[in-house]
Amino acid sequence: MAFLEIKGLNKSYGQAKILEEIDLTVEKGEIMALIGPTGSGKTTLLRLIDLLEQPDEGSVVFDGVLVSALPEKERQKARRRMAMVFQKPVMFKASVRENVSYGLKIRGKSEEEKVRDALEAVGLLGYETRDANTLSGGEMQRIALARALILEPELLLLDEPTANLDPKSAASIDQIIRDFSGQKTAVIMATHNMQQCKRLANRVTVLKGGRVAGRGRPEDIFSQKMPLSSCTSFD
Repeated sequence: MAFLEIKGLNKSYGQAKILEEIDLTVEKGEIMALIGPTGSGKTTLLRLIDLLEQPDEGSVVFDGVLVSALPEKERQKARRRMAMVFQKPVMFKASVRENVSYGLKIRGKSEEEKVRDALEAVGLLGYETRDANTLSGGEMQRIALARALILEPELLLLDEPTANLDPKSAASIDQIIRDFSGQKTAVIMATHNMQQCKRLANRVTVLKGGRVAGRGRPEDIFSQKMPLSSCTSFD
C-alpha cells in the first residue's frame, strides 16, 4: 500500500462540484506536483488531504489508516504528522521566533535549537526577534516553511509555495523543498510554475474541471507522449 492513497474522492460546495472521482497515490520520499487551471480543485484537494475538510465521498488513507473517517480527536493526531504551507501564509502578531516555534509549543516540545536550525535552513538566521508581520512576502513564505519544517512532518503540503515571489526568493524556496524531501517525507505541491514542476517533481498529476486529466513523470507530461492540449492554460 502507498504511503498516501486517495480513492474516489468527491467534494462539492452547494451545487458546485469541485472534485470528482480523484484517485491518487504518493510514496515516502517523493515530490508530487499538482498542476491545472485556476479553479481545478488543487487547493481543495490539499485541504482534504490535510484533514481540514471532509470529502463527500471517497477515502484518504495515510500510512495504512483511513484517516478521512476518523473522529475529530484522532484526525488531529494524524494531522500532527503533516504540515501545510498556504499560498498566502498568515503570520501571528509576534516575533519570527514565536511564529516558527508555535507548532512545537502546542506539542509540548523543546524549541530553541530546532528554531535555530529551521531558520538557518530557510536563510533567516538572525531574524529571531524581528516582527514577522514587517517582513517581505518572500521572507514570510520562508517563515511559513520554517514553521512547517520544524515539525519534521512525514507529509508536507504546499499550495503555490513561490507564487508572486521574486526569482531569488523563489529559487531559495525551491532549494529548501528539494533538500527537505527524502526517504522520510513525502511532498505534494500545487503549482502554476511549470519550470518549478520540471525541476522538483518526481511525478505530476494534472487536474482539470475537478478531475484527473493526466498523470506521469514530468518528462512524459511535458512531452508529446502525454499532450496536455487545453490543460496547458493554467492562469
